[in-house]
Amino acid sequence: QVQLVESGGGLVQAGGSLRLSCAASGRFFSRYGMGWFRQAPGKEREFVSAISWSGGNTVYVDSVKGRFTISRDNAKNTVYLQMNSLKPEDTAVYYCAASIYSDYVKNREFYDYWGQGTQVTVSS
Repeated sequence: QVQLVESGGGLVQAGGSLRLSCAASGRFFSRYGMGWFRQAPGKEREFVSAISWSGGNTVYVDSVKGRFTISRDNAKNTVYLQMNSLKPEDTAVYYCAASIYSDYVKNREFYDYWGQGTQVTVSS
């Protein structure tokens, strides 16, 4: 069983930055593909970014390319999402997820464990 705990969300003005963290329990974090998803009110949960177990490969949804950066520190069992130039449309609950068998995939069905989420609100 893997537990994921997100932190770092909050209220920020448009153009500002936030850094989300996701701390994972367990000994095998370095073997998991990790991803970030978000869900805005009334919308489905959507893919934001993913990173391979080694950190060497990343993928992003088009709407955040050039503004968000995913990274991981396997020694700390933590994955990060640096979010810059935030826009009101980035407002959502952000979730991190771990995939045991798949590496930096976009499809949420491939993720086995999910955190509880952290709220990000961007004011205009």
